[in-house]
Amino acid sequence: MKESIPPILRPERVEPVALSAVAARFQLVGTAKVDPLLTGISMNTNDLRAGDLFVAMPGLKTHGARFASNAVAAGAVAIITDAAGAAEIASEFGDLQVPILLLENPRTQLGELAAFVYGNVPGNLPVMYGTTGTNGKTSTSYLLEALLRQCGEITGLTSTAERHIAGEVIVSRLTTPESTEMQALIARMRERGVTSVAIEVSAQALSQLRVDGIHFDVVGFTNLSHDHFDDYPDFATYLKAKAQLFTPERARMGVVCLDSSFGADFVAASQIPVTTISSNPAVAADWMVEVTEQLPNRTSFRLTGPNGVELTSSVPLIGAHMAANGGLAIAMAIQAGIDWRLIAERVRDGIGAFLPGRTEPVSAPDSEGPAVYVDFGHSPDAFLHTLRSIRAVTKGRVIMVFGADGDRDASKRPDMARIAAENADVVVITDHHPRFENPVTIRRVLFDSARAAVPDRELYEVSPPEQAIRKAVSVAGPGDAILWAGPGHQDYRDIQGKRTVYSAREQARAALAEAGWS
Repeated sequence: MKESIPPILRPERVEPVALSAVAARFQLVGTAKVDPLLTGISMNTNDLRAGDLFVAMPGLKTHGARFASNAVAAGAVAIITDAAGAAEIASEFGDLQVPILLLENPRTQLGELAAFVYGNVPGNLPVMYGTTGTNGKTSTSYLLEALLRQCGEITGLTSTAERHIAGEVIVSRLTTPESTEMQALIARMRERGVTSVAIEVSAQALSQLRVDGIHFDVVGFTNLSHDHFDDYPDFATYLKAKAQLFTPERARMGVVCLDSSFGADFVAASQIPVTTISSNPAVAADWMVEVTEQLPNRTSFRLTGPNGVELTSSVPLIGAHMAANGGLAIAMAIQAGIDWRLIAERVRDGIGAFLPGRTEPVSAPDSEGPAVYVDFGHSPDAFLHTLRSIRAVTKGRVIMVFGADGDRDASKRPDMARIAAENADVVVITDHHPRFENPVTIRRVLFDSARAAVPDRELYEVSPPEQAIRKAVSVAGPGDAILWAGPGHQDYRDIQGKRTVYSAREQARAALAEAGWS
């Protein structure tokens, strides 16, 4: 089945920018017998459109200059590349009849170039919010966007799951898109009258310069825990990568959650003014989140802050960690200048967000059978918080179904299995995205680690996941809860490099129906 790749979004209309203006702004030299008008920018010929500036950059396997002829044929009116790229173009294609400007290390300027071409310049932008952290980035971004909308803002969002543009919803391609795509998306948001934008910012996005060209008004940090050690060898390197968001070049001010053990280290690493927040009463923070009620469909909380600020609200999610994300979102909005009294009034009855794949219930709320949740969590810390949250609202047993990503950080797999075995009553180990790795090998590590952690745990190994969820339903009864961790909002599985259409939500509902539950 052909995979469905979400489109790259661009503004419908762009105020053309002269190539000479780009050359002057970035002090570029080269061959420019004509001065074309630019209406876009691309580093990928598959996305290139007529009127684009093509940026040919060195890559891991080849140089983008090799595609210069294809770019011109597709409508590129100018090229920026480095000296090696220019030499390759001259040798391979001769005169391409378009201006070629020189820029060494073009990737380091790509975000700024894209921002300039699309007109995303200071004084011409919505209020920009960015959230980073191992877990909770997506939840915080969705909650922030929802409360901003409730306060009268026209909102935009870009996250792991979706892009939102003034009410329009589009499935995401990457957590944080390439800088050219990100700047085109921001331009489209501006075109639609968006006044506030919430952006989920991963460590990889910062390391790979995908958010270059954006200066955030307020940034937030959720937590740091074991993940992505295939990209970052240790916690110090991982923290340093995320802390790049908290620099004057990228942001004006920040809010740091102290709930993880690395919160204080993050405050110390920040190079911009920050305020702190925590849901741990033993921690001294500027803002405090106190959970007041936990229900299967809602977590209520009280937020207190400096100068006697106090408000109550709730999030449509289970778990104290989700209330903490809601508090962080509110603190970020207040830091950006929104009156806390307005926020208090508008969120008194709750923050009206829907978070796809974040402890998302797929069973009917009035069903007599087990409650079933799908969740995107795929790290030990995410497992722990979600299992504890489900335990707090479940009368019966907690059953967990999960697998692990292939060709990704394998060092976290034993801890994932240990957390599952220690915090669930029944564990069903299955496949997730095997990619090019042998799924049998992945499952064996998970199974052996779970067995070693809790030898008498009720434990099953079932493949494929369609059968795993049916196994979980078969051992569940009224009052029990099933957590299927990993797939969340995703509608595919990555098998041998191909996206196989697949929905955990649909499979879970089908398994319940086959068992006679609603």
